[in-house]
Amino acid sequence: MQPFRIGSGAGYSGDRIDPAQDLAERGELDALVFECLAERTIALAQLRRAQDPQHGYDPLLEARMRAVLPACVRQGITIVTNMGAANPAAAGEAVLRVARELKLPGLRVAVVSGDDVLPWILGHDVPLLDSGETVRSLDGRLVSANAYLGADALLPALQSGAGVVISGRVADPALFLAPLMHRFGWRADDWPMLGRGIVVGHLLECAAQVSGGYIADPGHFDVPRLHDVGFPLAEVRPDGGCVITKLEGTGGRVDRLTCTAQLLYELEDPARYLQPDVVADFSAVRLAGEGPNRVAVEGASGRPRPDSLKVTLGYRDGFIGEGQISYAGPGARQRGELALSILEQRLKLLGMDALEHRAELIGVNAMHGAGLGADREPYEVRVRLALRTAERLEAERVGREVEALYLNGPGGGGGVTQSLREVIAVASTLIPRDAVRPAVKVLELA
Repeated sequence: MQPFRIGSGAGYSGDRIDPAQDLAERGELDALVFECLAERTIALAQLRRAQDPQHGYDPLLEARMRAVLPACVRQGITIVTNMGAANPAAAGEAVLRVARELKLPGLRVAVVSGDDVLPWILGHDVPLLDSGETVRSLDGRLVSANAYLGADALLPALQSGAGVVISGRVADPALFLAPLMHRFGWRADDWPMLGRGIVVGHLLECAAQVSGGYIADPGHFDVPRLHDVGFPLAEVRPDGGCVITKLEGTGGRVDRLTCTAQLLYELEDPARYLQPDVVADFSAVRLAGEGPNRVAVEGASGRPRPDSLKVTLGYRDGFIGEGQISYAGPGARQRGELALSILEQRLKLLGMDALEHRAELIGVNAMHGAGLGADREPYEVRVRLALRTAERLEAERVGREVEALYLNGPGGGGGVTQSLREVIAVASTLIPRDAVRPAVKVLELA
């Protein structure tokens, strides 16, 4: 049997589109996966859905589909994605609209639902992980509750013959594992094989992060042509072994270091990587170079899956108000420090100094505190004041206080910006598997 070629079309919601289009057109793929959900993404999408019931899915869904659908339909490439976010049903209809616009009749879209468990959570006071509190502590503030589905929720969608499978929250590696299980017939209780599939998904899930993105350090680790970095793909054998690579002619690099960095990404215990489908074991994984931009991956395994599923809860947690202003030229740092002193005194006068806040000079002490920036005199600095509060009006006041430095602060300030954002925080809990009931609905373009 020929290796199964599976590509990564996105590593986050705002990722580039042109590398995915290149994969679709030149990659000779069997499947193309778009992983677009970070921890807070669904909660933010729920807020958008509350404003418009026809939205709440990934904002770039239509643009991505316009870029890749023609090549995927023509070549029989299956698209698998979690771009449904808070509204998979509306996302499925959006894909059909794009297909109609592109004159691609006969496209089948399978919509996977069941990850939204907010009603269950509201009826059960389960403990929160890491905080010692329970869900009741979030009463009145909960925005979303989404369980991490596994590959088993996606398999019926793939078995329906859909060209596009679209879901909400699914464990990132499961988006890649499901097409492998479907193609090779791996059993849902073949734990070592599922562990090998999970390592494929884990290496690909962040897209360019395994092909040179986020690792470049000029003069120490050079990555060619990051402006044109190629997204990765895996050539997977029926036994679960694979080669990670990228398309010829694209920028970036795939080698043992990039793969090692991604392999260890977000791992607390490499021997016990908890997933909905399996407890994956990466402790014996071996990476071997097979030539330019080709790394062979062997040795992953797995043990029986956990009894419960992780749920991410999104909840309202106040507001952050921010203001910034720049100073440049001789004495820039001293003027910036004076501006910070003025702002700290203003917070005291307003009775806001006890609120959580940061007052810093970008270019001096914003990243690592006062110690590392104390021995140099920068030509330019940027003052930043940010404050977190439960009250929107207090947060709005922050930006106005920074702007007031134009006429009430040091000389030569400019480039003021103000921002206000509601904080959507996340917490986690575990729920029984039987509390989650995935379902699949197939939409078809006549």
